[in-house]
Amino acid sequence: MKKWKCICGYIHDGDDVCDTCPKCGAKGSDFTALDEAAANLVERSRNTNALHAQLIDLARQIERVCEAGIEDALDPGCVDVFEKSLNASYVQMKLSMTEMQGHMAKGKWG
Repeated sequence: MKKWKCICGYIHDGDDVCDTCPKCGAKGSDFTALDEAAANLVERSRNTNALHAQLIDLARQIERVCEAGIEDALDPGCVDVFEKSLNASYVQMKLSMTEMQGHMAKGKWG
């Protein structure tokens, strides 16, 4: 399937260009067809960004579990594990967010 890039950066997937951009309202004539290499990069970027989004979601889930474990405070050892895990999940979340920010800055969002 072809990919078309609007002047605003929106990517349209389809054999034909759309009539108007759903993001900015530009005409279909304002779109540029991406070559195969660029279209493949968009697909790879979409996949990688989706994986980063999953990591961020998992880190948020870990955060909630750790907060519940810290609140439960069964014993100091458990609290220590939950606190360390909470910090590690925060770092992982921020790593993925930073990587996605880099993708956006390079136009690799798709």
